[in-house]
Amino acid sequence: MSRSQDVMHATRRGSTLPSHRLPSLPGRTATPARHRIQAPPDLERFNSAAVGEARRALLSCCGSLRWARRVAEHRPYPDVDSLLAAADEAAYDLTPADLAEALATEPLTLLPDGVYSAAHMALSAAHAAYESRFGHTFVICLDDIAPEEAADQVLFAIRCRLANDREEERLLAAEELRRLARGRLTRLVRGARGHPAAHRTPSGP
Repeated sequence: MSRSQDVMHATRRGSTLPSHRLPSLPGRTATPARHRIQAPPDLERFNSAAVGEARRALLSCCGSLRWARRVAEHRPYPDVDSLLAAADEAAYDLTPADLAEALATEPLTLLPDGVYSAAHMALSAAHAAYESRFGHTFVICLDDIAPEEAADQVLFAIRCRLANDREEERLLAAEELRRLARGRLTRLVRGARGHPAAHRTPSGP
């Protein structure tokens, strides 16, 4: 093929490109109406709350002041998924000092009602051993665990994690704290009741 034919061929190909482009759309209005889901009322209240009120609500989900400030500062959130993504990102960025601050606010894990006293005694002993080794409260998210399986899961997890070194356990605790915060925050802005993010109580069975 000659050079002139090459140019003509390229020109013909180029002239077809506009037909593959989407028509001009007016920005965000291009989103189909069915995708524009109204934010839950509790999310709207969270978005419009005063800074101090929003931070206090967030601190009930995670005890890190830096985490709470960061999530509050990025309001308003268009939907719950956006809020949770921001919360996850802030949790991943927690420093060891931030993590220690958050862990210091976490109460002991509570077993569901009806668990035998022997299980409570075993849990208390396991908590004591864990805190003696790592210097902070054991945290675990039980969102995906059936209530009747919680006791076994908590005791098993503590005993397994006692074998970790400090850095391994710091990473695991940070991940469990992120999951706890995510579950609590979900319930905060969706007004959900019932299934707890974790079984929690002050010290004692």
